[in-house]
This record gives sequence, C-alpha cells and structure tokens, in this order.
Amino acid sequence: MGTPAFNLHAFRAAQRAAPLSDFARELFAGLSLDARSISPKFFYDVAGSALFDRICELPEYYPTRTELRILTECASEIAAQIGPDAEIIEFGAGSLTKVRLLLDALESPRRYVPIDISGAHLEAAAERLRTDYPRLAVQPVVADYTMPLVLPPGRGNGAGQRVGFFPGSTLGNFSPDEALAFLQLAHRLLRGGGLLLGVDLVKDPALLHAAYNDAQGVTAAFNLNLLRRANTELGCDFDLDGFTHAAFYNSPLRRVEMHLVSRRAQAVMLDGQRFQFDEGQTLHTENSHKFTVEGLRALAVKAGFRPAAVWTDPERLFSVHWLQAPAAQ
Repeated sequence: MGTPAFNLHAFRAAQRAAPLSDFARELFAGLSLDARSISPKFFYDVAGSALFDRICELPEYYPTRTELRILTECASEIAAQIGPDAEIIEFGAGSLTKVRLLLDALESPRRYVPIDISGAHLEAAAERLRTDYPRLAVQPVVADYTMPLVLPPGRGNGAGQRVGFFPGSTLGNFSPDEALAFLQLAHRLLRGGGLLLGVDLVKDPALLHAAYNDAQGVTAAFNLNLLRRANTELGCDFDLDGFTHAAFYNSPLRRVEMHLVSRRAQAVMLDGQRFQFDEGQTLHTENSHKFTVEGLRALAVKAGFRPAAVWTDPERLFSVHWLQAPAAQ
C-alpha cells in the first residue's frame, strides 16, 4: 500500500480536540509526506541525550574528541578573540562539556546562557556547572534555539562581548536554507560580538560511515529511541523491532543521512490517524552536512558575519571558526 494522503480535516479535528505538542504536530506532518521525515531536534529527550553522550565517547565518532582537541590546543587564541567579561550564549548546549574549556580559558566571563530543548537534561548539567563555577551567572533557557529568542535579564552591565557558542557541527543538521536562517538569527542576537562555531569537514566517506554505524550499536539505539519516545509521549504504537537503523554518506549532497527503515509492511497510529509503512520505507531522521572551510566562510558572509580566525586539527577532520558580528550601522 502507498502512503495515505494528508488528511487535513482529521488533523484539524484532532487539534481542536486536544492541543498537540510540537513533537506530535511535526511527527504527524512528517508521516503525512511521501518522503517521511522528522526533525532531529526530537532525538533529545532524557534518554536520547544520554545516548548521544555515549556516542561522543565512541572510538569511531571522531567529531567530539577532535573538536575538544582544537578547543584545548587553541584555547588562548580563542580567548584573545573573545576578550574579557564576555557573555556566552550556547545554542543546543547539551551536557555543557565543551564550554568548560572555553570558560577556563576566558578572563572573567560574566554570564553563561545555555539554550536547549531538553529541559531536565539541561537543568541537571547547569546545576553541576554552577557548583564548579560559583562566580559565573548560569541562566539556562529551555527553548528551540532556531526560533527568535528572549534572553533572561542580565546581571549588571558588563563591558565584554556577547558571544555565541555553537559547537558539535550541529549546523550540519540543518538544510542549507535552515543553516542560513539560523546564522542570520544568531547574527541579529550577537551584534557587536561574535560566534564561535564548530563544523565537520568533508572527508573520506569510509570515516563517515564508521562514525554513524558504530560497532556497539549506540547510534542505532539513539535513532530508534525516537520511536520509543513517540510511543511513550504520544501514545503511538511503533514496533521498535520492526525498524532498523540505516546511515550512509550522500556524496553529491555532502551529507550523512540517517533513516529508520521499516523491516516489513506495518501500520502505526498517531492521534487517531493510521499511517501505513511499506517494507523498506523509511523515516528520515537526520542529515549531517559536511563543509569546506571556504564554503562555511562564504555562508557566514551571506548571513552578515565577518569571518576571522579558523582553527583545524592536523588531519583537517574538523574546524572551529570565529565569526565577528559587526554592530548595526
């Protein structure tokens, strides 16, 4: 059987009956497409965030350790770009691990605002950071950082820059248009300061395949956890044994794609609607675009930034960029 047509009447009736969460609305819309997809931002409930932390420690997963190496070895140069008394805004903060390297290198940072969609995970990590940095104002914000943001009131009138921190190549999860839109949003928020941005680089596809298909199966569990979350939070009836993890490098588009592949013909219920999966049909859960240094700098210029310093590891697996956000004229 083919994919059922999008039933707008049923969808609106369901909306009137009970408010749907963002997750429910986006999954409903994604399952209604011919090429089914869902935003990777919904990976990160408590269980998904913990699984991603495990992924970052895997031997095959080079991005985290490579970026940490760059941040460690280039900390003094990065701190010189940022300057004293800075306010740090981290987009998609996660476990707040990488920012510690930045905070340790900076001179008297005055405030840290981590932004993440996973509230429980974020608050727990923020509490640990407060304990370790008692002089730092830590003010977490539970929000979708791809949307316009309202930051909490500041503590005092510090003279330092407002600096965005966006590590982990999360920018690569966006489509090209979404990446530009995010950088434009960040530019407006950071005027007069800058953005410290980590992005993964184009490389041997074999390295990419290994990184997203680890031998321990942690990435597969992370991918499948999205279905478990839908069952728990939305009352769906996904059979987790009926789907398998698939990840591959799409060379023409310079991106790794992650999918959940239906092992057989089956149906799934969501908010009263039945969605049929054919054998081999997929739910596209993530893209991870890879960049060249020159391509990223050109994108930053298009968004209004002024590219400055860039740091890479010797193997040029990963890059960290300092992008200045000039004040409005």
